[in-house]
Amino acid sequence: MPAGSSTPTPLPWRDRAPILLALIGVAAVSWLYLLHLARNGMGGMESMPDMPDMAAMGPMAMPWTAVDFALMFAMWWVMMTGMMLPSASPMILLFAAVNRRKRERGEAFVPTFLFSTGYLLAWGGFSLMATLAQWGLERGALLSPTLKTGNALVAGALWIAAGLYQWTPLKRACLANCRSPLDFVLNHWYDGRVGALRMGVEHGTYCLGCCWALMALLFVVGVMDLIWVAAIAAFVSAEKLFPGGQWIARASGVLMIGFGAYLLASA
Repeated sequence: MPAGSSTPTPLPWRDRAPILLALIGVAAVSWLYLLHLARNGMGGMESMPDMPDMAAMGPMAMPWTAVDFALMFAMWWVMMTGMMLPSASPMILLFAAVNRRKRERGEAFVPTFLFSTGYLLAWGGFSLMATLAQWGLERGALLSPTLKTGNALVAGALWIAAGLYQWTPLKRACLANCRSPLDFVLNHWYDGRVGALRMGVEHGTYCLGCCWALMALLFVVGVMDLIWVAAIAAFVSAEKLFPGGQWIARASGVLMIGFGAYLLASA
């Protein structure tokens, strides 16, 4: 936060409402797009003349084209937007409150969408990594046509890895930053438009550090199983927004480890 600034007062409703409506709108469009993909096929690839019916494909996927990769990347990025943007709303509103106060003082300020753009850019980086991981899993015949691993050993290992990560110092530090918007603003404030983008990227990176292992579980439960996608999104919000979020993370880690061990024992 700029030198000499004190804790900003919350935004009045007339300023808060447009931001919340914009966040809800972007998240809603993202979920509608995912629903369209779930009902009609991934990125419309089923309509391409050189692509067979995905449901009829065997465990080995056909080689991806550049268009296929771009469609999968877009799917992941839209999914991350719909899952993560709502839980970032307290941070976005606080950023807007700081800039409102700067505007009232006649100081230079930046629009809130620049911070939000930086946040989504961080998740765009994750989406690229997830797309590459999906490509590798399909090349290794470890994903079904429904984008879900059928290998109990891989599934069990991912559940255990995600559960163990819930107990790591990195998870704890990243979650603490996600849960404390004011601390983040006090320690990571940068002026100007580039500074707003940088702040958004940094906050998004903390959220990525908090949630990447949970997102990896989509390869276990089904990348396009929207019930599981919604459940993981709700859990992420609970970790970040509910009282005792650190304990929610740790308790869930124990359950994940136990379930993963069960899958390995049953394999």
